[in-house]
Amino acid sequence: MKIALAGPYPVGTLEQFQELLPAQEFFSVATQEEYEALADVDCVVVRVLKTPESVLANKPSLKAVIRWGAGYDSVDIQAAGRRGIPVLNTPGVNAYTVAELALGMMITLNRKVLGYWSNVQRGNWDRGAFTSLSLNHKTVGIVGGGNIGRRMAALVQALGAQVIYFDAFRLAPEREQALCMTYAPLEELVEKADLISLHVPLLDSTRHIIGAEQLARMKPDACLINTARGGLVDDAALLQALRAGQLAGAGLDCVEDENSSVTQGLMTAPNVLITPHIGGSTTDLADAMIPAVAASIQSVFEGKDVKNVVNKAYLPAN
Repeated sequence: MKIALAGPYPVGTLEQFQELLPAQEFFSVATQEEYEALADVDCVVVRVLKTPESVLANKPSLKAVIRWGAGYDSVDIQAAGRRGIPVLNTPGVNAYTVAELALGMMITLNRKVLGYWSNVQRGNWDRGAFTSLSLNHKTVGIVGGGNIGRRMAALVQALGAQVIYFDAFRLAPEREQALCMTYAPLEELVEKADLISLHVPLLDSTRHIIGAEQLARMKPDACLINTARGGLVDDAALLQALRAGQLAGAGLDCVEDENSSVTQGLMTAPNVLITPHIGGSTTDLADAMIPAVAASIQSVFEGKDVKNVVNKAYLPAN
């Protein structure tokens, strides 16, 4: 079986796959153009590149698309389903890396690290220049009760915060109790939380889940963290809210449009921290991700029932 690793991967990824599955043929395609042109392939592992219908159209032997990570909005799952191609993801594997970044952003914003660092660079060592807050006794609102959201809850609870959460699919009461996560409707969550962290996929139902209405309900000293997907937040509304003092700051690992004037405005705001979608991109993540993806590849190769198929609803009925 010919397996393409589409996009950039940590050094040694190809070799690790070859070692785990020596009977399979692995190769790399680095760019979107190469991915588009690729025709002779049985399975694709895709990390950063996009998989629209045009990418699927010229791959007649393609048996599966496997996402390196949990999100799959970059893959046209309906088009894949129409062609009988299952799309798999790897949920939970990168939960700890994304949650770590979200926590780091929370601490950086709450402790006013950016402002203090800017002051120190200018020779101002005043320790009382900003109102700095800890996570202890704060209320953290988590939007999304999946693997990453639950990992996030554990991290902030370890630092003394209490957790409320919202999810379209509420956890069972006993699960909520075990995780010390209290359910709240989204409107209530945005009003009560001192910090809000987003951990849901980008779907039609979640696009702009945080918009002007939700931002207006937030506490003026609250911070918003988005390490999930650009599009969950109405970035134009966020910029306006920040300028109006409706919230204290934002940590964004993703934006709606990297080249827009709105993003330029967010980048120049003193209370905004932006990173280039690195939440699930630590080098050592490969040590956990490669075995999980390899197991999925092996299931596809052996014709077994594969796990974590995200487009079952669009696949032909057996």
